[in-house]
Amino acid sequence: MKTTPFGDMPCSIARSLDVIGPWWALLIIRDAFMGVRRFKDFEKSLGIAKNTLTTRLNGLVDAGILERVPDATGSKYLEYQLTDKGRELFPVIVSLSQWGDKWAVHEDGPSFEIIDTRDGEPIPRQAIQGKDGLPIPREHLGQRAGPGTLARR
Repeated sequence: MKTTPFGDMPCSIARSLDVIGPWWALLIIRDAFMGVRRFKDFEKSLGIAKNTLTTRLNGLVDAGILERVPDATGSKYLEYQLTDKGRELFPVIVSLSQWGDKWAVHEDGPSFEIIDTRDGEPIPRQAIQGKDGLPIPREHLGQRAGPGTLARR
């Protein structure tokens, strides 16, 4: 099925979806945050076809989200690790997980919980914060045109 590319759209959400939008891509990124690094381990965790996994991994490498690195044990196989660009997706993964735990709940409950390893407690729900570190209520959030919008006029 052919999809419409969003990469040339001025909206940053649309352009982001062009990179991380395919469902498998987000699940691969989730697994990478959970420590999965080898092709066979992604395949096992996701139950994904090899050709689909190869396509998604290549796309994430091409987008600079993952990079191929030598295996830490010296094996001939390469591993995948998140780049700085990929690591910056962590708040997105956390927010999506927290949203799903509230609005798309599985009958058995959450499959995992993100905790603060310093005290073993679940992390707080993600919130938009102001410069003072306090949550900004939705009714106090707005938007203004950015340079990309002004350039199109």
